[in-house]
Amino acid sequence: MSLKPFSRARAVHLMLVYTGGCNGCDIEIVNCVLSPKFDIEQYKVFLTWNPREADVLVVTGPVTKLNEKPLKEIYESIPNPKAVIAAGSCALMGGVYKNIHGDIPSEEIMGPVENIIPVDAKVPGCAVRPEDILSGVVATLPKLLEAD
Repeated sequence: MSLKPFSRARAVHLMLVYTGGCNGCDIEIVNCVLSPKFDIEQYKVFLTWNPREADVLVVTGPVTKLNEKPLKEIYESIPNPKAVIAAGSCALMGGVYKNIHGDIPSEEIMGPVENIIPVDAKVPGCAVRPEDILSGVVATLPKLLEAD
């Protein structure tokens, strides 16, 4: 077994990317790490801010025009195999930030995350629940562990 699958079988690194919205989902995701109730680090799931260390990209908020290009660049910077979790109503369908007629894209909201980069797991909610975030991470594990 090579080093990467060996390491991934023992730890997963999440990178959180905010692409617009209210930050409610970001607070709940960080709550998973900092709160003694959820403490995902006990399951060897760690938060990182470096795309080169990340295994899973967790995206919150609707993708705004300003954040579309940086999101693609971050996604490309994550080594393969990688997984993407769209977390929250805004990331899944634009949430309250859709334009008045409900159709995306609008002038400033480029769309849900899956219109910009591939999504492997969807976590609904406004804001997302920490338990659901953990379920989303677990849903991405087969993709991460099948490589090499």
